[in-house]
Amino acid sequence: MSAFDPSEAWAREQDAFDSLGEYRKRFCIPTQADGNDTIYFAGNSLGLMPRHAAEIVQAELDAWGTMGVDGHFKEDAPWFAYHEQVREGLARLVGAAPAEVVAMNTLTANLHLMMVSHYRPTAERHKILMEPTAFPSDTYAMQTQLGWHGYDPDEGIVVPDSGDPATTGDDEIEAILEERGDEIALLLLAGVNYYTGRLYDLARLTKAAHARGVVVGLDLAHAVGNVPLALHDWGVDFAVWCTYKYLNAGPGAIGGCFVHERHASNAELPRFGGWWGNDPRVRFRMHLEETFVPVPSADAWQLSNPSVLALAPLRASLELFDAVGMAALRAKSERLTAYLESWVDHAAGGCEILTPRDPASRGAQLSLFIQHGSLEAFERLQKSGVVGDYRRPDVIRVAPAPMYNSFHDVWRFGRALETLS
Repeated sequence: MSAFDPSEAWAREQDAFDSLGEYRKRFCIPTQADGNDTIYFAGNSLGLMPRHAAEIVQAELDAWGTMGVDGHFKEDAPWFAYHEQVREGLARLVGAAPAEVVAMNTLTANLHLMMVSHYRPTAERHKILMEPTAFPSDTYAMQTQLGWHGYDPDEGIVVPDSGDPATTGDDEIEAILEERGDEIALLLLAGVNYYTGRLYDLARLTKAAHARGVVVGLDLAHAVGNVPLALHDWGVDFAVWCTYKYLNAGPGAIGGCFVHERHASNAELPRFGGWWGNDPRVRFRMHLEETFVPVPSADAWQLSNPSVLALAPLRASLELFDAVGMAALRAKSERLTAYLESWVDHAAGGCEILTPRDPASRGAQLSLFIQHGSLEAFERLQKSGVVGDYRRPDVIRVAPAPMYNSFHDVWRFGRALETLS
């Protein structure tokens, strides 16, 4: 990106030449009391609604109203196999074969289902390696899994201790794998850390973990739709994600799951079964077929039939991702985030950026540390029309999403920052 230019004219010029600028019009942008658009930098918490989502959801409601149970077999997107409507789009986003992904449940429910199959602890090797400041739900899941297997969660979870969680990167995690790999059963890592915004080198760490016999699982809640992913080629064992952040599928939207094909096709792998993970050829034989026969794909981890109204908005979002492509989104995201970084450096005295400065080590989010008066600063930004979020005790997270945010949004945010100094 060229040298920082704080003028509004420069921001407007960048938007004028932005090939993705037209996509902003395809989202509902929340407005302020005066009718102006908010500066919506909370896509890392809840993405905005694609306008087409309402039409797709309404179509399914209409089908329910006019067809009833026959909607399971309607010609357009039958409910019986509704999860298949998003399979290929999700596979493209995470870098997987279609048979390796499935949309189901929610993130932490999927994480527990994955642990049943992939976390097989022994007395000698039962520890779980996580990054510092992991998302609390991941930590709770690991603690309770350890307890379920009879191990002490305080002893069983290993976290790098570098003194400053914000600076803990790939080197520290790889060093623990090298030093203690024979104790570790699972590396459970966020693709992008929710608190610091750090993007880990997932290919490197997967290779290092597998070299020590460690299973690799990923929480991609803040990575999917934000950064390019190649789960199949990296050899990741499993991954889970939500779709309501950068994937814009709505509050509490359906979760996603990846199982590498070497596991997905393994019928002998332990798992919890349900009727929608059963071979569809015998699924409806009911009492005539009493033995669970897993589908040789990620579908085998499904427990129940698809949640149609939760999946419908995701169809609208994936249409946009397919139209734009992650390469173009990533290119714009790097420029937007660099511009935001320049504004923070220029305008926010006493504000430290916790997120790595290297664009290759971050996504769209910057985490801003303000030691004194952080909550007051956040409230003042809110009054200026900024929608971000606050993480106690003193971090403000802002994330310009390239699908719908503009350079002018960043300029407006920068001007709001100037008023804090």
